[in-house]
Amino acid sequence: MIDKKEFLLQSIIKAYIEHLEPIGSKELKSMYELDYSPATIRGYFKKLGDEGFLAQEHISSGRTPTNEALKQYWIGKLNFSISGVNIKAIEFLANKIGVTVFLKKEKSDILQNIINVENRYIILEFTTFVVNIKFNPALYKFLSDFLQSSLKDILKISKDVGAYELYSSINYTLQSSDFDIFNYKEFLSLALNFDFDEFTINKFLKGTILDELKEGLYFDGFLPQSYIGVCKFCKINNEDYKMFVVGELSKDYEYFFEQIINF
Repeated sequence: MIDKKEFLLQSIIKAYIEHLEPIGSKELKSMYELDYSPATIRGYFKKLGDEGFLAQEHISSGRTPTNEALKQYWIGKLNFSISGVNIKAIEFLANKIGVTVFLKKEKSDILQNIINVENRYIILEFTTFVVNIKFNPALYKFLSDFLQSSLKDILKISKDVGAYELYSSINYTLQSSDFDIFNYKEFLSLALNFDFDEFTINKFLKGTILDELKEGLYFDGFLPQSYIGVCKFCKINNEDYKMFVVGELSKDYEYFFEQIINF
């Protein structure tokens, strides 16, 4: 059971996400047919403003939720697991809502064989694909100890020991068939507005950023202050995927996830 102040905060956040403009006490009362008087609502607005959850540009204008209020709101709303999703719905809603969705298939391949080709190349045979890199005797010996290891472990090992050719070759192969971006223009706009460096942009556009993510929410420190990233595991056609949704805090993520599941 939430108290009156928390209820009014959640109400104004919902109204702001829907209309994307400052909300006044009379408007909020009308929108949700609240029992509280405008004066009571204004009193709680002031308390919430003093606590850093609401902002007011001008003394006569309505209130808008702060980044901190929106972060706390999404932390409470997006703490759920999902199963099957509709990829066509993801594509449609990413453009409709104005978010970027990065979608990468979770491969469960095993390193089955390592072949030395005349000390010139190393061929690594995984369960469903093959990668070849330049021969390096130390790397060949090192990788021989990891036969029957999972693809996820091989990726981590290759990155940890600085075997970047192997790491890049695997990711390039996976990207060509198992990675999609929906509404990438929204992300490029974000990257340009906040001066992302080329290395960071490539991590997103090539999908390697998803290898570093666990399921959960990502805020400032990882993204600009007014943005959120939502990482979820899901299934598409009974196959495992990792999905990362990136956009402004004010976008309607609750609606997005409801629709891609129920589309």
